Amino acid sequence: MPEVKKYEITEPWLRLNCGLGEGPFWEEDTNSLRFLDVVKQTVHRVDLNAGPSSHKVIREFDISIGCTADIEGNPSEFAFAGKYGFGIANKQTGEYRWIKKVWTDEEKAAGKPEKYRGNDGAVDSQGRFWAGFMFDPLTSAWATEGAVFRLNTDGSLDRPLSNITIPNGTTWNQADNTLYWADSPFKTIYQFDYDVTTGAISNKRPFFTMPEDKRYGEGAVPDGHCIDEEGYMWTALHGGSHVLRISPEGEIVAEIKVPTQQPTCPCFCGDELFITSAGGTGGPDGNGVDEFAGSVFKINVGVRGLKRFKYKGSVEAEVER
Repeated sequence: MPEVKKYEITEPWLRLNCGLGEGPFWEEDTNSLRFLDVVKQTVHRVDLNAGPSSHKVIREFDISIGCTADIEGNPSEFAFAGKYGFGIANKQTGEYRWIKKVWTDEEKAAGKPEKYRGNDGAVDSQGRFWAGFMFDPLTSAWATEGAVFRLNTDGSLDRPLSNITIPNGTTWNQADNTLYWADSPFKTIYQFDYDVTTGAISNKRPFFTMPEDKRYGEGAVPDGHCIDEEGYMWTALHGGSHVLRISPEGEIVAEIKVPTQQPTCPCFCGDELFITSAGGTGGPDGNGVDEFAGSVFKINVGVRGLKRFKYKGSVEAEVER
């Protein structure tokens, strides 16, 4: 067993009360951090050169957004996976349009667009946008009929994974031949063989499973994750007050203690690791589950993250069927 390096964060970098802070993304071109509150349906930005005082809410949306990505050759807008599918939004105003809704006519008739929402996702090296869709806790009960969709650069839509619950943490290894992804309630991060040319995945198998000794707590599950330049994964433990660094062999080699129960997703911005969190409205009477719930945290862990890719597909509004 490798020796586990210990880090600790004692206070927030940006104190907020996000209901479900998620989707941190480094806008490298402007050195800004973009992140989401899925529950409050807001998108946030902070100029990292100016620091927390520059924090602003881009917009309060009429839909939830689960993850975002920058767009190749289009610095003024970002792509997103949201309530009904994939869309494009203006970085300054938040004005948005749908480019691909994900459910079939049969699924629409069964009410899936209202019962489900977009969650975590990412863009691969070829510019295809992958995103998981899960039951929407605001409108439906727990369900296992979610899916991972892939929006290809030619505008076509594939469904690589079905019958899932809470999809999280889509990433690829340095060699670009392995995809990592978690279905959080199963307490497991899975890996797949990945064909970079076609986007096909196969040979699903566990990469990391929560320790049986429950050292991080009974309810801890792997949430969002990112990969560093040395090929190691950093994953947030929702309900576990930690972010773990995991080796390419699936071993825990470092842990960050975070002063809140529900860290959700880490993201590298240069050489700094930023961490979103949830629970800012999940406690008694709508208060936080703990003092710093829903805040954003920061720590330098001595390594940079792998490059995040940009969406390369169409940005034209979809014609409604």
